[in-house]
This record gives sequence, structure tokens and C-alpha cells, in this order.
Amino acid sequence: MQLRWTLPVLAMAALPAWAAPGVLKIGEINSYKAMPAFLEPYKKGMDLAVEQINAQGGLLGKQVVLVTRDDNGNPGDAVRAAEELYTREKIDVLTGSFLSHVGMALTDYAGQKKRFFLASETLTDKVVWQNGNRYTYRLRGSTYMQTAMLVQEAKKLNKKRWAIVYPNYEYGQSAVATFKQLMKEAQPDIEFVAEQAPALGKIDAGSVVQAIADAKPDAIFNVLFSVDLGKFVREGNTRGLFKDRTVVGLLSGEPEYLDALRQEAPEGWIVTGYPWYSIKTPAHDAFLKAYQGKFKDYPRLGTIVGYNAIQSLAAGITKAGSTDTEALIKAFKGLNVNTPWGPITYRAQDNQSTMGAYVGTTAYSKELQRGIMTNFYYADGKDFQPSDAEVKKLRPASAQ
Repeated sequence: MQLRWTLPVLAMAALPAWAAPGVLKIGEINSYKAMPAFLEPYKKGMDLAVEQINAQGGLLGKQVVLVTRDDNGNPGDAVRAAEELYTREKIDVLTGSFLSHVGMALTDYAGQKKRFFLASETLTDKVVWQNGNRYTYRLRGSTYMQTAMLVQEAKKLNKKRWAIVYPNYEYGQSAVATFKQLMKEAQPDIEFVAEQAPALGKIDAGSVVQAIADAKPDAIFNVLFSVDLGKFVREGNTRGLFKDRTVVGLLSGEPEYLDALRQEAPEGWIVTGYPWYSIKTPAHDAFLKAYQGKFKDYPRLGTIVGYNAIQSLAAGITKAGSTDTEALIKAFKGLNVNTPWGPITYRAQDNQSTMGAYVGTTAYSKELQRGIMTNFYYADGKDFQPSDAEVKKLRPASAQ
């Protein structure tokens, strides 16, 4: 079944736009080589969504084709790829981005060129707030939203001395700023006794762990992910950093990163993630069955984001009855989309979706031989936003 579907799509993707009048092209740009753990499952999620949409007749009477480009984790390459997708591939609509600085570059591109852009994964708040524009919408819950979800749990701990570790670029900086702000509001006597900010992908885990241990914190707020997270956890386990200390970890419960640690997976961390093995709803059951049937594998968090991005575009294009930029902008205002995690809405006030996250505690499963999430619940993104008045102040007047 997969082979019969894939070959025609590849054939159509190779044709120039004028040779395939029955095709609707979605252009997608991402850091595939730089972040494969997340983006390989993400691509599979998109592929599944495209297959399902085409099986139901496509969009606007056309079969959907996904055309991807790698941005090499570089903002300049991303912008060049976007222009090439429009001028050479003749795409109808653009989505993508993982790394925050790349997402910001594509947001600026959309504003400059007046082209609709759905930022799928990039977490920085600036994409919809400070650097936002009327052309850019964002699917995944922002840094602010996910940090606020964890603050709700962190403040219950009543720990006074906190250490912080994060990757030193836009995403990490924003997460830490939000954590400090919200924790100070909830607990005025809090102290931040250590702050480690290694460059993304270049952590010296030994020195970072030792510096945090020397500060003797009561708790740790961790924003590291991917390879940096693995190195930090391994070194922290070796040096006893986590013994009798609570760790609150943004993204640390995502299978992409937790699975890679196997028996070294941390236990007792409060995290955001994706407990795909324990979500029992009709929507998720149907998604899981379809995904496992197609790929003979289990989904990761990236899978959900990729799948939801294509389904969001499908809902928006159907509502607009067109891929025209102005029609899509209007259609996405208050757009409702059904996802495996339940319904989400694209907020009219800032173009941000209400996609939430699962919050829970890490544990080790002997049966699965990897870390899992327990005691989890779904935190709806609509409940973790600043007021509309605050959002209006953050967004440029031109983006309103």
C-alpha cells in the first residue's frame, strides 16, 4: 500500500507546476540534518496526513504533494530555500521550521514577501509576539505556554534555591526569562543560585554539572534537549547531581530524547512530553493505529507536530476555498482543527494555536526498557496565555 502511494507522489513532485495542474503543493523547510531525532518522525507525521487527505479526495479537488527542503540549521539557507520553493517549485503554501532563529527568519520572510506561513514547531514567543506579523501563524504551543505549564507544578514544590541550565540561543533564553518571571510572581523569595548556558550542541557536560552541584541548589530547571540533554543526564547521573533534587525539564519527556537514554533515563523529573503508550481517546487511538500500520513504529512528539501541521493547512485551505494569502489569513482567524490530542483553535489575537502539552513525571519502565511519563495530564494551551491586553502590547501594530 505504501509503495503504490509513494511512487505517484514522487513522480508528480518531479514535474514542473505547469505539467501537474491537479496538484496542490505544500512547501516545507526544516533542519532535517541538524535535528534528525525530532524531524524524521515529524516528516512521517506529515506523510501520513498527506496520504489520508489524498485518500479522501485531496484539497480543492487536487492531490496534495509535499515538497521539503533542509535549512541546515541556518536562517539564510532557510530564506533561500523558501524563495526557491516559490519560484522554482511553484508551491501553494509554506510551512515548517524547528530552530527558533530559523523560524524567526522565515517569519520575517513571510512578512516581507506577504506570503502565508504556518510555523509548525519553532517555539520562540517572538514568532507570534514581538516579531509577529499578520502572515505568520504558529501551531505548537510556545515557549511561554509550555514554561507556564511547568511553573504550575514547580511552584507547588516550594523550593527556594534554583539552578538553571539552557541552550544559549533564542528558545533557551526565552524559556528562562519566562520561568524567572512567573516563579518570582508566585514565590517572591525564590533565589537563582546558578545559571549555565552552553552553546547549542556544544555542551561541556562535566563542567556544567559540576558548576550546578557547587551552587547546592534545591531544584533545577532544565531547558536542554537532544544531544545536549543526553550528555547532561549521563554526567548528572554519574556525579549524583539529581540525588535528592527535583528537576523540572522542558521537553524532557519527549520520546525523541527520553528513548535515546534507555536505562539512563532520569526518574522523578517533572516534564512536558508525549506518553503515546498511555493516551486512551478515540482520536488518538485512530491516529496511533494508522501510524503504526503505515510505519511499523511508534510515534514521537515530532510525529504529532508534523501531522497536525498538515491537517491545519488542510482545514484552513478548505475553509478559505483557496490558497490565496489573504483568504488563508482570514480563514485561520479562529480556525478550529481536530487533532489526535483533541480540538485546537488558532487565536485571532496573536495567530497562535491552543495546542497544549502533556505534563507528568518521568519513570523507568523495565518492560519497555526506557523512560516513560507517569501521572500525566493534558494541559490545554488556551489556559496558559497572557491576557489579551498583554498580547496586544507585545505584537507590533502592523500585526494586529
